[in-house]
Amino acid sequence: MTAPEDAVDLILAQWARERPDLDCSPMGVIGRITQLQREVHLAQRETFARHGLDAPSFDVLAALRRAGAPYQLTPTALMRTALVTSGAITQRLDRLEEKGLITRTRSEADGRAVVVTLTPSGRAALDAALPDHLETERRLLEALPGADRDRLADLLRRLLVALGRVPQEP
Repeated sequence: MTAPEDAVDLILAQWARERPDLDCSPMGVIGRITQLQREVHLAQRETFARHGLDAPSFDVLAALRRAGAPYQLTPTALMRTALVTSGAITQRLDRLEEKGLITRTRSEADGRAVVVTLTPSGRAALDAALPDHLETERRLLEALPGADRDRLADLLRRLLVALGRVPQEP
């Protein structure tokens, strides 16, 4: 039994016809990752919107929640977690602070440093959105049996590590 074809198969067939001298096989992986990224983005956007959030806000709230009590991180640690610039993290923090989901205060240990803290409202918002988010992710992956999901996760991890996407110290 052959696997059903997708839009990327058509693209690869067209390139094979038009440029048989080129190995276009990388498009098979990257093209599918790109299409999946769009599907994930749309599904997550819909899920987060039901909770009055967007993906960047969810990322910040989740990073603070994962930090454990007292749910605090520095803006620099949040930048490293989100892999964004200081300007981008500042905009995210401004929006979340306006909504009352985080606070920013001076560090007691170092008065020059700022500490971002998840408020009780922020924790409640994240805790309400998280189960829905996980269900969205499960739905996106339901076509793959567990062993295939594990294998895919391993392959993607290996690729990301090879590209230098490894954890940084906060």
